[in-house]
Order: sequence, then structure tokens, then C-alpha cells
Amino acid sequence: MIKLYRKIEPGEFFVAFGDCAQGGTDKNYVQFISKTRGDVPLIIAFNGVASELTPMLREALHYIHDKTKVKPVVAVERQMGGASVMHDLSISNQEGKFRLYFAKTFGTSDGEIATPKLGWSTDALTRPKMLGEWQNAYNSKLIRIYDKETQEQHQTFIVTKLGRPEAAQGTHDDAVMSMAGAWQLYQTENPEKTVQHQTTSGNLTNLWSR
Repeated sequence: MIKLYRKIEPGEFFVAFGDCAQGGTDKNYVQFISKTRGDVPLIIAFNGVASELTPMLREALHYIHDKTKVKPVVAVERQMGGASVMHDLSISNQEGKFRLYFAKTFGTSDGEIATPKLGWSTDALTRPKMLGEWQNAYNSKLIRIYDKETQEQHQTFIVTKLGRPEAAQGTHDDAVMSMAGAWQLYQTENPEKTVQHQTTSGNLTNLWSR
């Protein structure tokens, strides 16, 4: 299900992050943060498998581009079928209406370095980073969240006795993890810029660059 909470305006820049499920009670959850307005006006949330997410996510990305005329950046967590979703999005992006996120390495002396892997890789290094940074942002109310279920999941997201942040027993954390991932993109991704170059005839031409 796609939920839209307000009108999308021209010129807005969006980052989107998806947390996939493979059936059961978990949900496929995608959060779309407007970096321009600092809120989450659009989400995708439904029970099902990751393969069902691809057409729905592509539709939402096209909708955002058509409304804003700015290419959004999208990442899907690579586990639980997310790598396949990113692959399918790359193949279907014939019109170039969105940009795909490539996983980065963290904690190296060279800083954040992009890898050839499409999507976000959650591991022992990136999980505490994304959750810790999002907790600070959430507690500081840096992003406005309209979705009721997303807010409710944040209230049942706890730190266990082993020090691991996760959903309390009998609850879910799909919405929290997707917000944490979207916050990572919010911090690193920016809209494409129009660069003007002088041609040999003296005219100016616009070229798109990241």
C-alpha cells in the first residue's frame, strides 16, 4: 500500500530507503524523506515478499520525479531479497527518473567509499551507525513523521540486555529500520546539479552531473 500524506511540490528532493520482508507478519517498508521539507510525506507498507515491492516502488519513484522534476535517490537493504529489488530497479530505470544508491564502506582512513554493490548492506558496523544516528535525529525531532504505524514502532523499539537495539518481543521494527536507512541517505545524498559549459560557438549548454 502506498500512503501519501501531503501534496508533493515541484523542486523537492527525495531520498527513499526500503526494508524488505519475505512473507509472514513482517512488512516491506519504504520511507520517502523530503530533504527539502524535512518530512516523510510518502511511504510504502505491505505484507508480502520482496519481489512484489519492485513495481510498487518504481511507480512511487516515477510519481515523485514527475511531480518534482528532480531525480530521487533510492536504496533497498540488500538482505531479504533487497539485492534483487535493486537489480530489477536498475534494469527498469530506462527513463532515468531516479538514481540508485551504491553501498559504501565506513570506518576506513579514506572515509566513506562507494562500492559496486547496489543498495544498503546492514552488518555489524553499519547497523549501530544507522540506528545510533537515527535515534539522535528522532529524539531531536529533525524529521516530521505522519505515519501512525511508524511512530508506534518507534515506541516499542528498545535496547535489549545485550545492548542490541531491536523491536520488543511481539512487535515489529520494519518502519524503524527503513527510517534509519533513509536518514543515512538524507545525510549523504544530494540532488543533481546543472552545470553550465561554454560551447565553441559561445552559447551556454546545460549538462547534468551528480
